[in-house]
Amino acid sequence: MLAAVAGSAVLALFATACTGSNSTGGTDDSASGKDVTITFWHGWSQDNETKAINDNVAAFEKLHPNIHVKVVANIADDKSEQALRAGGPDAPDVVSSFTTDNVGKFCSAKVWTDLAPFLKKDGIDPAKTFPAPMLKYSQFEGSQCSLPLLGDAYGLYYNKTAFAAAGITAPPKTLSEFDADAVKLTIANGDGYKQLGFMPDYHGYESTPSHFLGQYGVPYFGTDGKSDIAGDPKIAAMYTWQKALIGKLGGFDKLEKYRASFGDEFSAKNPFETGQVAMAIDGEWRTASIASDKVAFDWATAPFPVPDDQAATYGRGYQTGTIIGIARGSQKQAAAWEFVKYLTTDTDAVVSFANAIHNVPSTIAALSSPKLDSDANFKTFLDVAKNPASSTTPSSINGGAYQISMQNFGYEFESGKQADLQAGLTKTAQEIDAAVNQAK
Repeated sequence: MLAAVAGSAVLALFATACTGSNSTGGTDDSASGKDVTITFWHGWSQDNETKAINDNVAAFEKLHPNIHVKVVANIADDKSEQALRAGGPDAPDVVSSFTTDNVGKFCSAKVWTDLAPFLKKDGIDPAKTFPAPMLKYSQFEGSQCSLPLLGDAYGLYYNKTAFAAAGITAPPKTLSEFDADAVKLTIANGDGYKQLGFMPDYHGYESTPSHFLGQYGVPYFGTDGKSDIAGDPKIAAMYTWQKALIGKLGGFDKLEKYRASFGDEFSAKNPFETGQVAMAIDGEWRTASIASDKVAFDWATAPFPVPDDQAATYGRGYQTGTIIGIARGSQKQAAAWEFVKYLTTDTDAVVSFANAIHNVPSTIAALSSPKLDSDANFKTFLDVAKNPASSTTPSSINGGAYQISMQNFGYEFESGKQADLQAGLTKTAQEIDAAVNQAK
């Protein structure tokens, strides 16, 4: 989710983009047509995912016959970071990460190259190429040291069969409508539930503070770089709404007992797929899972509801995704850039990858491509990605630590261990600021 920092000076990197020399002074000869091999590390591991990557690599190599790409799959961020810090001939030239939270961490460690000079040299305007939230999570403190490589958008999944039984004719658009529907859809079963309208608890898989706050549009940090969660009324409003909904649905203890009966989130035992919950917040990838698992009810998707006082922003949602960058220590940055540029800005490459692994395309052009596979349920997430009011979580030098702090406070507040919302937010803001300062 988060974004990136830069290591080397812009002028030095501009020279890199023009001449093929990198920030460490190395060169490659790809621009002159000589053969060069670059190494690409990524985290995908499923057969359809690795095939999709390999297909795009093959297409790139066909366009650039002198550039060869050695692909290494299933690489976690910690291993990638260690290799980049160590440098040397065994380090990758190009790396990708599923965790946008780590962009600021990677780039502040000066292991990723600022891509702004490369983009400028090739006449690519990032603001006209990538959706605003995706562009935001690929930056850190003004440095474009990564680029989006497919995205995730969040929305509402709802059980149409359960809606019809409850007399609900359309998905809710505001949180007050959502709360009323969640209550209507809840069917008690002794001291438990036969069906729960929605699981609001922060342990409830995708029901996290950051995903909910995507509907509120919050900056998280002030212009001074300090946490603004104690001073932003929208933050307090989200925590207040979530806790109130817990009360409306039976209370924290009852909900937590029911949550313990849920199956694995990434299987057919997911509580939405089993019918244990009638509504869920989730990402676009779930549409493929539900279709494959052939659930026993009719279902559909819609944007997740927004606060009543922001009804005009309905259609927005939280966004995150995968990012890709070039190792600052790579001796083959000119070739690496050609590869990164192809994967991230070539419309057909982006669309084919999105179709293969059922993610949201990460360029404005690809989101509207006629070659994009999209049914009505998947289109919801494409529209969220296009919506100018959609948002993401900002980058931080210590990754997503501030989100963990906010979630930990959420656990205490929803359970009643912390009754004073403002005091808790103030303490959490101080914790976030202290952690950021320590990471500098």
